[in-house]
Amino acid sequence: METILIEDVVIKKTTSATRLAMLFIICFIGNMFAGVVSTLMSVYLPVVVKELQGSQTASQLDTMSAYINSVFIFGWAAGGFLWGVIGDKAGRKISLLLSIACFGLFTFLISSSSLWWQIVLFRFLSGVGTGGLLVVSFTLISEVWPEKTRAVYTGILSISIPVGIFSAGAINYIVSSWRQGFMVGIIPMVVATVGYWMINESGLWLKDHEEHINDSSRDIGLFHSSNLKTLFIGSVVFGTMLIGLWAIFLWLPTWIQSLLTTDANKERGISMMFMGMGGLTGGFISGWVVNLLGLRRSLILSFVVCSAVSFILFKTNATFSGVIYIEIAVLALFFGISQGVLSLYIPLLFPTSIRASATGFCFNIGRIFTGIAVLGVGVLETTLGGYSNALFIFSLVFVIGLIAMLVIKDIQVGKQAIKS
Repeated sequence: METILIEDVVIKKTTSATRLAMLFIICFIGNMFAGVVSTLMSVYLPVVVKELQGSQTASQLDTMSAYINSVFIFGWAAGGFLWGVIGDKAGRKISLLLSIACFGLFTFLISSSSLWWQIVLFRFLSGVGTGGLLVVSFTLISEVWPEKTRAVYTGILSISIPVGIFSAGAINYIVSSWRQGFMVGIIPMVVATVGYWMINESGLWLKDHEEHINDSSRDIGLFHSSNLKTLFIGSVVFGTMLIGLWAIFLWLPTWIQSLLTTDANKERGISMMFMGMGGLTGGFISGWVVNLLGLRRSLILSFVVCSAVSFILFKTNATFSGVIYIEIAVLALFFGISQGVLSLYIPLLFPTSIRASATGFCFNIGRIFTGIAVLGVGVLETTLGGYSNALFIFSLVFVIGLIAMLVIKDIQVGKQAIKS
């Protein structure tokens, strides 16, 4: 039996405090730049499309924007599955570093793109790397970090994405040229190179991998009947939060632009900084929120607030005002809390042998539908009566997530959940 006790023994024997610190730094910086990469195109999108528009009509430009935004989500989903499998088969360390290098390289290549299909391709491939990093980094931390402080540090790690979102807004605010902005992809490539010498492989994965080599009969597939219920629960809860939030904040700058008759460069940048700050705060406090309310109540609260604030944001603001920044910050705060909580418990629901791939499945099956939703906002914007209506309609998935949490009462997290 694999228990918390055995995990802690392996952790203590294979991971020094220095190596733990270096791992956390690499994971934090990597995920921070994943946040930058995920949002940078959103804040630059109006000027990117304008430069590449050629002789296309307004309707064609909306479709181009939709493809550029949504293809990243599809890449993210594909990367979550791919790197999760690689992480289980080849090791957590190599999967972590190669996924960082992947999104860094293709983000940098966007800066030299001259055709819109090149941007779509590189955007997809940068999404592949980003999706893999999110899965493997939280899986690795869940395996090597001592149980006593695991929740708090997982929550702190989850704020790296909002830090990146804030940074994307800051880059847009400071750097007007989108080509110069996407040169930031150089930094993740350097981080991945340095990380090769600075972090160790998961001792728990090494132990489990050796046992499976010696006894192949222990192999239980990802879709074994014993895993299906947990896979479904994790996918629905994580997926519904993703669909609503990604549909919202990827189209948020465009929605803000639609409220103004003049160029809204500063308003777009500031709104994304508020999104980042709210998410950062939520992720940081998520570990303490779980300790106070418990997992289920924390997630129920997050879904309730996200549903309510989405209605207020998109159905009560016909013109732009400063109160929109506050509403964005509140929405992002509870998004951050939900991501910290979800990142904490999903990897620990599964045995080591399938942990990365199962986490990748739960994190990313919803991204396929998220990509469709992001594409749908752009394509159906006119049909649905404008960006306000479109974004509100797609945010109704928060209600589905809330219903799932109210109905499903037997999710077990912690020692019981990670026995195999």
